[in-house]
Amino acid sequence: MHILLLGSGGREHALAWKLKQSPSCTRLYIAPGNAGTAQCGENVNMGVNDFDKLRDFVLTHDIQMVVVGPEEPLVKGIYDFFKADASLAHVMVIGPSKAAAQLEGSKAFAKAFMQRHHIPTAPYREFDAHNFDEGVAYLQTHALPVVLKADGLAAGKGVLICHDRNEAIAEFENMIRQSKFGDAGKKVVVEAFLSGIEMSVFVLTDGNDYVLLPSAKDYKRIAEGDTGLNTGGMGAVSPVPFADTAFMQQVEEKIIKPTIAGLRAEQLEYKGFVFFGLIKVDDAPYVIEYNCRMGDPETEVVMPRLQTDLVALFEQTCRGQLATVKVAQDPRFAVTVMAVSGGYPGDYQKGYPIAGLDQPTDAMVFHAGTLQQGDIVVTHGGRVLAVTSFGETPAQAAQASLQSLEKIQFQGIYYRRDIGYEFFR
Repeated sequence: MHILLLGSGGREHALAWKLKQSPSCTRLYIAPGNAGTAQCGENVNMGVNDFDKLRDFVLTHDIQMVVVGPEEPLVKGIYDFFKADASLAHVMVIGPSKAAAQLEGSKAFAKAFMQRHHIPTAPYREFDAHNFDEGVAYLQTHALPVVLKADGLAAGKGVLICHDRNEAIAEFENMIRQSKFGDAGKKVVVEAFLSGIEMSVFVLTDGNDYVLLPSAKDYKRIAEGDTGLNTGGMGAVSPVPFADTAFMQQVEEKIIKPTIAGLRAEQLEYKGFVFFGLIKVDDAPYVIEYNCRMGDPETEVVMPRLQTDLVALFEQTCRGQLATVKVAQDPRFAVTVMAVSGGYPGDYQKGYPIAGLDQPTDAMVFHAGTLQQGDIVVTHGGRVLAVTSFGETPAQAAQASLQSLEKIQFQGIYYRRDIGYEFFR
């Protein structure tokens, strides 16, 4: 089978690594890919949102499956684009329809969906320019802290937690009237703050049934002890120690099953990943957000722990046969540690040579922001490499990743040494 994978980050390298292991995968192309994905298949210089170019490539290279890594092409309707074209309709596309991708593309849509289907989430209201004054009045009496969310896609930066009422009102105005997050923030969801511990749960659904994939917990803050600025993710651990059988039963009964039933009831076509961003409050799970694709860096611990053929899973997804599938998981812990460019998540420089990638290691090194320049690999993003290792405990797995990272060097390299820290005891 010829497969085209869309994206260029660590998530895509982990997916490419897993896809390539399948005997069904005879040719793998990655658009646009990075220096790491080039080890798994052939990189193609195409943008993930250039649907016309993708169409031509798929037809020319006899592509039978398209796996969509990032959210933007899904929200823009790549699934619908393929299904509406008679010459492309036979191609299996892993990802939801444009209407279903609103679960990630619109925070207001997602909250209303959860409300309709009685899925536990924080209380909320939504506001835009038309009811701006009503929103200000609402914030003046809202309990603190309060959460402001840009409705649309904001590259992971559209969520603000405000501890001060004046700050909340100022940010509310910045979003709606000053276009702080562009069109994404023209509508704002104001949400009650939930206090607890977060985790990510992933399923693959064919729209009727689903299979549960390994769970994970990621670490967003730049500095150790979960302090400092938010990032795209500094590392992840899987499985999540506090997510025991009883807790995961709650997640399935209260959240996953009602979500899949809601998609079916509302006739939202969905063949792909659902990412549930959850928070455990006391002993109960609540949904913080949905994503319509895998997370990054969670994919870098989920894919290594998945012991089932990923291409076969995708085929059964597209054929509506997930009800018969059993997923096998490696029982060990996996921890990934992200090496980032100096200055990230603020300004940083690109183009620094990366040394040590040829050193022998038991770890898996997934490229996130890299570029091949002749014989050398250089940095090409804020998040550069994700190094994943197995261990019998989170501490063992984390230590193994850190030992492998010590062999890798580039100017300004930085990584957290405490990923999974709260589970080290």
